[in-house]
Amino acid sequence: MEEINKITEKYQPDYISEGLSSLENLNRFALTFFKDVAEIYDCLTRLKNIERNPSGFSLDDAPILGLLVRIAKLLKEVIAYYEKDHAEIIGILDRPIIEASTIATYLMRNGPDILLDYRKCSYKDRLRLLRDLEAGSAFFNTKPGQRLLKSVREKMDAEGFSKDDFGEQKKNKWRLQGKRFYDIFAEVEHADLYPSTYGMMSESIHGSWNESLDWCLTRMPDGTYKPNLSSYPADIRFVTPMLRFTNPPYRLWLERIDAYDENTRGLLDWIEKVNLMLFSKYDELFDE
Repeated sequence: MEEINKITEKYQPDYISEGLSSLENLNRFALTFFKDVAEIYDCLTRLKNIERNPSGFSLDDAPILGLLVRIAKLLKEVIAYYEKDHAEIIGILDRPIIEASTIATYLMRNGPDILLDYRKCSYKDRLRLLRDLEAGSAFFNTKPGQRLLKSVREKMDAEGFSKDDFGEQKKNKWRLQGKRFYDIFAEVEHADLYPSTYGMMSESIHGSWNESLDWCLTRMPDGTYKPNLSSYPADIRFVTPMLRFTNPPYRLWLERIDAYDENTRGLLDWIEKVNLMLFSKYDELFDE
């Protein structure tokens, strides 16, 4: 916690008050806060109860930890593009952050059978490679093919899987518990949130006419369109909603690994409080 205390010690009342005093100050304050939250998440992924986990984490925990590390890494990239005022790229990165946060929360709210299913579902395309090998694909006679095959076999051997251990996953069309991500999101969050968050964000990944209108085209007075190659400036609305999704899985993780105490609980409460304060103040100061 010493590393985290060094990050948060500057957030004294005067510092916060000045940061919220104007829209310009708010944007500077928000950037610092977002960077600090990403570093705090980084620290929390490295935190452990030595009595419970003297070394690392077993396969009962590692899938969740992997998702939390993914969140921390992606959030750092979001902040990097936030600082560059490149909101379009943030839109691409926000979606996998929500997905990782939602799946991590879902896994921790359920039992070990779902964790096993989650691990197995990731082998869909790797099993296809093994089928191609058995079918005599010439690709596996090449060095890249041999390296890929070796990687697949090593992973499956480490988990004790054979190619015949995935019947349930095939039956469920390689979906976790046979559920669409929408169903999982609705359980973890709320179905009403889906269209305005994860749903619309899919356009940042796959593209759409509306996505082009938002980021890539400018409509002229005569109804024609011209290319818009400029980056769109970012503000706190591109990050504060993400923290609403990312904080809960870290809280559940600390509870899971017996590292949730007065300090860590207070830390996550503080992140939520400041994040809400930022969003409320921005809404108050923002001029359309």
